[in-house]
Amino acid sequence: MRRLFSACLIAVATATGALADATIPTRDIAGAKDSALLKRYDGSFIVSYERVAFTDFKLPLSRLEPVDPASRRDASNNVVHLPKQEKELEGARTRFAYLLPAERSPLEVLRNYQDEVEAAGGSVLFTCKGEGCGGDPERSSAGGGGDMSLLMYFVRESELKDAAFSNGACALASAITDQRFLAARMPHPDGEAHVTVQTYQVKDDLYCKAFNTRTVAVVHIVEPRARDRKMVTVKAEEMARSINATGRIALYGILFDTDKAELKPASDPALREIAALLKADSKLSVLIVGHTDNQGSFDYNVELSRKRADAVVKALVTTHKIDARRLRPAGAGMIAPAAPNEAEEGRARNRRVEIVKLN
Repeated sequence: MRRLFSACLIAVATATGALADATIPTRDIAGAKDSALLKRYDGSFIVSYERVAFTDFKLPLSRLEPVDPASRRDASNNVVHLPKQEKELEGARTRFAYLLPAERSPLEVLRNYQDEVEAAGGSVLFTCKGEGCGGDPERSSAGGGGDMSLLMYFVRESELKDAAFSNGACALASAITDQRFLAARMPHPDGEAHVTVQTYQVKDDLYCKAFNTRTVAVVHIVEPRARDRKMVTVKAEEMARSINATGRIALYGILFDTDKAELKPASDPALREIAALLKADSKLSVLIVGHTDNQGSFDYNVELSRKRADAVVKALVTTHKIDARRLRPAGAGMIAPAAPNEAEEGRARNRRVEIVKLN
């Protein structure tokens, strides 16, 4: 199973007829730049880079533990592992993957980052190594049918934007060894930033063999940033007009955490308006349809969207006393996008709940 990434590469290579080995970089990938908060290790290069202007992020503060392994499996059939202690954050998130110079150990690199954090007035909140981090210590973001890894807690192979065979994919989706990790907080002009640094050596003898025994540093930086408050709660009257004209309306005020189906308290205004819509027209019955972006597998997203629709129906029935016979939940997953999924802006438009007229 730990060679699943290599097996996938073979399959892709066979299908496309194209092979491309990783190469030792001599410059950063296009568009990447260091954060002003944290310097890089001298001589390293950025091989993968992603910045999201505003998102949520969970900072692990303890080792990953299996969560009910008999029933909790992720989209890749891995046993779900989660920390018992974590800190939920929101803000601007940047992820870097650096390839380090030869003969630099994961421990040496991690200690250098720790020095930088502390020199800037920050403090380490949690640190671990190898099996002590929990999950599978020899997996990065790739693999199925086993245990989740620490890197999978942050990003899955299906979510990577790096092309197959690229340096970024090799850094983030190869087998690994000698894993080290720290989570820290740092002072920031707008409050407090948080950082994770995960270092490991790549373990590969196929398309990523150029990186074999080289250390990779995966760095997440989450900076405080007030989100743009542009969403206005859609009123019941507007919902009725749209449903009468088109048979449906898309709502973005019903909110869930990533990969979760529990309604966030900020959803209450939208739920009240849906209830008002239904109370104003006692003959109206509707589908409550959950939609997702394309991050993760097809089946996983269909199931997640159905669970989210179920949560909306439950809230309308239990809290707002709507007759359950007038509501029918459904999960569409990723099959009806409202925008392209290539960028976060489009994915945000695709994560929605739609009210569809039944009668």
